Parts: sequence; structure tokens; C-alpha cells
Amino acid sequence: MYRLDQKEIEEISNYIFLEDDLSPADAIFIPGCARPEHTEAAAGLYRDGYAPLLIPSGGYTKLEGKFQGVKAGADRYGTDFSCEADFLAAVLKANGVPEEAILPERNATYTLENAEKTRDLIKEEGLLGKIRTAILCCKAHHARRAYLYYHMVFPEIEILVHPVPLDGISRESWFRTEEGRKQVFSELSRVGQQLLMMEGRIAY
Repeated sequence: MYRLDQKEIEEISNYIFLEDDLSPADAIFIPGCARPEHTEAAAGLYRDGYAPLLIPSGGYTKLEGKFQGVKAGADRYGTDFSCEADFLAAVLKANGVPEEAILPERNATYTLENAEKTRDLIKEEGLLGKIRTAILCCKAHHARRAYLYYHMVFPEIEILVHPVPLDGISRESWFRTEEGRKQVFSELSRVGQQLLMMEGRIAY
């Protein structure tokens, strides 16, 4: 029987679970997801005055080839959505965000594209250069990978991470359940694998 000691658990936790003290920003970035929790948190940040613009991003998961439908919250938000961004926009509106404050990006199929296509959309809307600080509202165990991509794509923007735990998977508890360990170790693996796939596109 092998064992991860407390120091190793803390090192993994510190790497995966990013969180920043928040201050008012120009926008809130919302990576795609078929669940509502992190977008509900983003709506709360809007209501508290943290940012005037929210940009949910997502078409569908690349592996699935199309939007497979809402995985949680259908009873509150419905199911008739063609892409993740439309679902997330509905979550925002149901939680008090006016339509004019929402700028959906509907084509991304994975996390790097969430960032890349959000940048394309911001440029098309004439907002590039006007957004200097953004809050990245994401699943807690997705924080490192989401921050990595948004930071690479938006080097000129200060990005503050606001993590939202799902299914009890948090910095304090992830290692206590099989599902928590599965999600966190999967994120560790994906960061390395996806950076290797980007070899030649990253300057050092």
C-alpha cells in the first residue's frame, strides 16, 4: 500500500486549486460547462457589482461532437439549448443578469478554445484593449488549467480566479473521495498532455 503524505497533498492542492482575492473588474470570463454552478456564482458577482460584462463561452464538448444537453439544473433552467453558451446565458438571466450584460461565445469545443474564441469575440466587438482586468469564474478543480489557458491567450489582462467547488471537490476535501481524486489527477494529467500537444505554439 502506497501513501500520499500531507505535504504531497498540499503541493497538489496548491497547484490545482487557485483562488484570488477579488476586486472590481471589467469582465467575467465563464468557461463552458453543461452544469450551472459556476455560472450561478458569476451571476452573484455581477449582482455584487464586480463587473459589468459576462462572457460565457462554449459550443459543445469536442469529443461528443455536439451539445449533449444540460447535465444539472434542467428543472430550473430548461433543456432547449443548442450550445453551452446559450445554456449559461439562460442561467445568468435567471439569476438577475440583464441580457445586455451578457456576451455569449458559442463556438469553443474545449478549454483552450474557450479562451481563444473569447478573445476573437472581444476583438470583433471592439473591446480588445478596453478589458484590463477579468475575473475567471470556473470549477474549483478546473482552476489551474482554465487560468493557464486564459492567461496565455490574454497576457495583457490581469486575471483573477474565482473557483466554485462542485460535488464537494475542493482544496480541503478532494483527496477524501474516489471521485475527487479522479477529477484532480485527471486535471494534473491533462495539463501536461495538452501542453505537449501545444509544443511549437508556446514561446519560452
